[in-house]
Amino acid sequence: MSAELAAPAAAPASGTVHWIGAGASTGRSGLSLVCERARRVVLWDRTAERAAARLAALGLAGRAEARALTPGALAAETGAGDVLVSMLPAAEHPLLLGLAADRAAHFACTGHTSTELAGQARRAAARSRTVTLTEAGLDPGLDHLMAHDLVARAREAFGPSPATAVFTSHCGGLTADPGPFRHRFGRAPYGVLAALGKPARYIDGCAELTVSRPWEATAPLTLAGEEFEAHPHHDSLPFVARYGIPYYWHLDTFVRGALRSSGWRAAWKEVFETVAAGDEEAVRALARELAARHPAGPADPDRVVLSVSLELRTRTGERWRGSRLLDLTGGPGESALARCVSLTVAYGVTRILAGALPAGLNRAAETPREASRWLSFLGAHGLAGHYEETTTAPAPAGVPA
Repeated sequence: MSAELAAPAAAPASGTVHWIGAGASTGRSGLSLVCERARRVVLWDRTAERAAARLAALGLAGRAEARALTPGALAAETGAGDVLVSMLPAAEHPLLLGLAADRAAHFACTGHTSTELAGQARRAAARSRTVTLTEAGLDPGLDHLMAHDLVARAREAFGPSPATAVFTSHCGGLTADPGPFRHRFGRAPYGVLAALGKPARYIDGCAELTVSRPWEATAPLTLAGEEFEAHPHHDSLPFVARYGIPYYWHLDTFVRGALRSSGWRAAWKEVFETVAAGDEEAVRALARELAARHPAGPADPDRVVLSVSLELRTRTGERWRGSRLLDLTGGPGESALARCVSLTVAYGVTRILAGALPAGLNRAAETPREASRWLSFLGAHGLAGHYEETTTAPAPAGVPA
């Protein structure tokens, strides 16, 4: 029996969606989709006036209700089968998921799946058959969908044949004109700096590697003729199983990482020195200083670049390579980041509303079939990236591969 058939059915959705947070990742594309598909939408922000102003700015005035976010108010309005969508920082997700579980409501967010969230999701599903959707944004989110798609295509092309595999996934939230510092900030970038202080684990040259300072593993990367810099981040290895990499593929390379503008490592020398010193207050202070020194203004549109590729090769010289490249620049009405993050999670919300996701933990789309559905929808809205595929025939007998 397949995982899709074996998964428990979710409790019916009520049709009400509570969209919590109206910051930089809340885009017109995503919230508009939810307003089209849901029976009722409530936007929660620090004050009802801020929420109403955000709806007006997005051209959605009158299509959603505005509320002031307090734990008591949100709890009072959340009913069984509602969907809570957290657009707040990751630290707030456990509290909101706990509230959703108490009210037998479904939950969705764009952040990574912590051990705490996974445990909460299991308990909520056992108690009331609710859906918990995580990692449904840009990175994580769109990158997962592209990876599942490439692995499925490669398995179809090669069948159960042993092969050496090279998998790379790099994502960057950049600035169209990065300036001498090679980046501009819309807000204090503490999260970006803090992530640089966390070890990265990945596979390179057929070996598992761990680098305590990810920037030291920075390497040049050329995409569509443009030079970038890339480095691993976080722990890539759990995604080998998540993406369905078969046991008969020998991994030469498997890395998920960050994409930077060319010249980034040289320009960020001061940042690396501060991060390496390990003083959290100094890192926070530097984050505030960098936001002031290198701000992103109205004339500095943001840019999202996401590259996911997979290459297989056999001993006889047969090769297959598939890749997706998304390169999106924001405009006056919506940033590239907001479009990518909000539309991806919004489509996930529509899947919850339709009863299409099983109860329990769902991370973006975890099967090739579901990932294909997501990519088809997002592709119709310009977010599937440009796909390329090449195949090389085996070398003739007696000719070295």
